[in-house]
Amino acid sequence: MLQGNVLVTGGAGGLGAAVAEAVREAGATPLVLDKSAPSAGDFELVDLADGRAAEAAVRALADRHGGFSAVVTAAGIDRCGTLEEVPADEWEQVVRVNLFGTAAVVRAALPFLGTGRVVTIASTLGLRAVSDATAYCASKFGVVGFTRALAAETAGRVGVTLVVPGGMRTSFFDDRTEQYRPKDLEKLNPPERVAAAIVFALGQPEGCEIRELVVAHAEEPSWP
Repeated sequence: MLQGNVLVTGGAGGLGAAVAEAVREAGATPLVLDKSAPSAGDFELVDLADGRAAEAAVRALADRHGGFSAVVTAAGIDRCGTLEEVPADEWEQVVRVNLFGTAAVVRAALPFLGTGRVVTIASTLGLRAVSDATAYCASKFGVVGFTRALAAETAGRVGVTLVVPGGMRTSFFDDRTEQYRPKDLEKLNPPERVAAAIVFALGQPEGCEIRELVVAHAEEPSWP
């Protein structure tokens, strides 16, 4: 069983919504940051590309609920295409949401976290680079480096887990052109399975940490 308040970014849909539901079922209270409202629970509407707004939203939830027992940074976006094709503003927006947004939320949450836990969400494309994904790979490689450095920085005080999921059956791929959509949706993990792994990491006993965890469909094409 989990306890306390778990801050979940992107908690209105996709993996974030699955995490919020899994946290609720495990006995804790999910608090959501997203651009749209979740189906249940308290939340703050915010664009995570705006780091200062993200920090303010974290503080608002902390003030209302007295802090957090954990943070899960599940929000993420993508923009496929070659470096030359993707407009600079859209390319940079991916990095702002996925990397800078993650750092801003964690930075703001740390004073309200005590000895709690942080779970960041990278991707198998944060460990393996592919063509036409420079923005996404740059942001997720950044999340990997950020999380490993954070774990070293907060060791013995805050638990830090890096979760590396493969493709999931969410709306993440809906607005892509055909060439960038998965060929077989059955070879994508349901987000509930990744959420269950996150709850497992959050539920480790004191003095034990799941540092890094890859969760993917058995035939995930981007792993290993």
